[in-house]
Amino acid sequence: MPDYTIAGGAYQATVSERGGALRALTHEGRDLVASWPEGGPVPYFSGTVLAPWPNRVVGGTYVFEGQRRHLPVNEPDRGHSLHGLVAELDWKCAELLSVEDHHGHVRLTHVVEPTEGYPHRIALEVRHAVSEEGLSTTLTAQNVGETAAPYGCGPHPWLLAGPDVTAYTLSLPAGRVLLTDDLLAPTDLVEVAGSPYDFTTPRVIGDTAVDHAFAGVTEGRVRVLGPEGGVELTWDPAVMPWVQICTGTGLGHRGLAVEPMTCPPDAFNSGTDLIVLQPGDKHEATWTIAVTTASLEG
Repeated sequence: MPDYTIAGGAYQATVSERGGALRALTHEGRDLVASWPEGGPVPYFSGTVLAPWPNRVVGGTYVFEGQRRHLPVNEPDRGHSLHGLVAELDWKCAELLSVEDHHGHVRLTHVVEPTEGYPHRIALEVRHAVSEEGLSTTLTAQNVGETAAPYGCGPHPWLLAGPDVTAYTLSLPAGRVLLTDDLLAPTDLVEVAGSPYDFTTPRVIGDTAVDHAFAGVTEGRVRVLGPEGGVELTWDPAVMPWVQICTGTGLGHRGLAVEPMTCPPDAFNSGTDLIVLQPGDKHEATWTIAVTTASLEG
């Protein structure tokens, strides 16, 4: 499947039609995200777009407007429906512009067609744009069907600041963490203070294994600093009030997953921050990945 390379300032991004994904991003030749080979496979949803839900629908079932629906289970070891319906599908390029050493963008589209588990028609558009400010991505969803549709979204980049995530210093301005059971289904939302998951004051990740959603986001900015430099992901927390952080412990994958989300895990069942798109409604979310030279101290 085709890839598209765009450049701006000292940034260069490669976007794939598979999953509408960011396949690679560099700044002055330094990798800012975990990349993967042209044509895939895509490891651990790296750089993909997550819609019409991020994270998990527990057990692959949910009830919406009085109807119980059954989604495809793509996390068989845990029995959940993971990361939406479009991360592993091909998108189509609708527009490509590349102005060498200045700016560029690529716009991809995909339509979620009605199925038994998700009987709604959602038109998706993702626009990746680079400039001297970094890579900015905007995902737009419109309900082009005839019924109200539950919806949520987010990205799934793995940020790189060196080869060993345990050496990264993490700044995560979020006051609450969603605990999970052994199957990663959500249980309790608790304060991060006094827990192993408090990175409100930047500190080295070390041996802390994290695969949790965070709320109480006071600033839409997660920064990591490592031996190869700093990288940050920024977004509007009014649009995406949650962020999933995953150290990838035990996966053997590079980087730290930083996933801003419009809703928490299993929102199709809990209803927490769930977006309901009425016919014709649109939703838009934007996030930016860039290098940072800011100190993480305090």
